[in-house]
Amino acid sequence: MKNTVYLFAYGLLFGLGLIVAGMSNPAKVLAFLDVAGAWDPSLALVMASALLTLGLARYFMHRNNDAADSEQEPSAIVPAGVDGKLITGAAIFGVGWGLSGFCPGPALLGLSAGVLGNYAFVAAMFAGFWLFRLLHQR
Repeated sequence: MKNTVYLFAYGLLFGLGLIVAGMSNPAKVLAFLDVAGAWDPSLALVMASALLTLGLARYFMHRNNDAADSEQEPSAIVPAGVDGKLITGAAIFGVGWGLSGFCPGPALLGLSAGVLGNYAFVAAMFAGFWLFRLLHQR
């Protein structure tokens, strides 16, 4: 139960950070990606803050687990290594982010703003989830 509270608190903190940083504004994201033009480096701070938040969450979650809890919880996900699926997925994500200026988290957040682009992006994202599942069912 403690882990759930920690995860909720850190997720809420991260979500508030997205709002304050303007990550749900595609123009700001595209300005960050435009390193040859009018580059806006402020989103680098957002990324660093996200890494710090994740690091703190992991530290406190592991510190507060006793031996009995850790034996009953599923083991950590061990990366399988770099393969074609990982590279393809990362490339699709990067191209989509660069072309649209939307990242999945801020796009979901932006649904509450009523911006048509957010709805189109989220619909395409869920279509991609469905297509992946369809192609990779065994």
